[in-house]
Amino acid sequence: MHVGQLAVSQETVRTLVDAQFPEWRDLPIREVSGVGTVNVIFRIGDRLAARFPLQAGDAEAAWRSLRAEAAAARELFGRTRFPTPEVIALGEPGAGYPLPWSVQTWLTGTVATEDDPGESVDFAKDLAEFIRSVREIDTRGRTFAGQGRGGELRTHDEWMRTCFQRSKGLLDVAALQQMWDTMRELPRGTACDVMAHGDLIPGNVLVSDGRLAGVIDVGGFGPADPALDLVSAWHLLDAGPRRALRDDLECNDLEWDRGRAWAFQQAMGLVWYYVDSNPGMSALGRRTLARITADLN
Repeated sequence: MHVGQLAVSQETVRTLVDAQFPEWRDLPIREVSGVGTVNVIFRIGDRLAARFPLQAGDAEAAWRSLRAEAAAARELFGRTRFPTPEVIALGEPGAGYPLPWSVQTWLTGTVATEDDPGESVDFAKDLAEFIRSVREIDTRGRTFAGQGRGGELRTHDEWMRTCFQRSKGLLDVAALQQMWDTMRELPRGTACDVMAHGDLIPGNVLVSDGRLAGVIDVGGFGPADPALDLVSAWHLLDAGPRRALRDDLECNDLEWDRGRAWAFQQAMGLVWYYVDSNPGMSALGRRTLARITADLN
């Protein structure tokens, strides 16, 4: 999926686990299939999961990222009634794998890419509760760090130009550019940053019996635009449940429009980037854009 992507085999994971965490030598290891784009995941027994970054890079930078992810996971853990993972250990590079890696608790449930909760009002209400609970966590004076989504929409203009250029032949680029021209002008108003998960897409959401069973990939947890986690309304929900989520969160028009804009910004990058390497992610982008377009028409 990425230039220079790292390969991680089950044999490599077995070697690393046995050498660095001998207490887990007797636990079986198996790869988890899915549409993840940042990490490849292997289960260690029934209760643990090892996460290996896929993109090559500087090992020291990877250490900083994993430590930040562990800190975010600790801060979020237990702050909502929905399970989120704990980081149990950080592993060293070795056995031909050049980066550090992490071991987290395994959460039960089915990812929303496989068990679509889009028509469930109960799921929408659960999701609203999760977002509200995360927003209530104290920022401790922190503000948006200035990386990725969560600040001002117009700072993403250069990326969006790339997306529109690469999407020619895949999407109705002219119509989508017009949408972005309006979205990028949406003001923040007086809303202060609040805590947000930061990436509420289907692959990071677990479902059981049509209800929210847990939320994973919590490394992006931090202060951001209050509208950021509303991307989930278009990534995950059909029109009726989407309205239920908005009603539960009591979103005003500006906040709701900004959430839709953040979902649009994310979806535009998914369609072309993963069109060949990860068709599931590309299809997610198309579905989100279709929901947004229908919402605006």
